[in-house]
Amino acid sequence: MTTIHIFDPAMCCSGTCGPRVDPELARVAASVHMWQERGAHIKRFNLADHSEAFLENETVHTLMQEKGPGILPIIFLNGEVVKERMYPTDAEFAEWLGAKAGSLQK
Repeated sequence: MTTIHIFDPAMCCSGTCGPRVDPELARVAASVHMWQERGAHIKRFNLADHSEAFLENETVHTLMQEKGPGILPIIFLNGEVVKERMYPTDAEFAEWLGAKAGSLQK
C-alpha cells in the first residue's frame, strides 16, 4: 500500500486558522482529508506538535541540519523523499495514489 508522509513546518494547526487563511495550506488540508476518507495512508507531522518525528527520521533530521527549516515541507512517498520546499499538487497526489487527476471530486 502507498504511504505518504508530510513533514510540515511549525504551524498552530494545518495552516487553515489565524486571521488569514493560506490558500495553499487549505488546499493541501482538503486534499489530504479527501484521500484519507478514501482509505489513503497519508500522515502529516507538524514541527511544532511532532518534533520527535523530525528527530527520529534520519533523513528529515539530516536535511534540516544541512539545508535549514526552509527545506520544509518534506514529502515522502513509500519512505523516499519525492518533494522538498513545496506541497504536492492535486495531480501528484492522484498519480502517487494511483488515480487519474481530476477523476475524484473533493
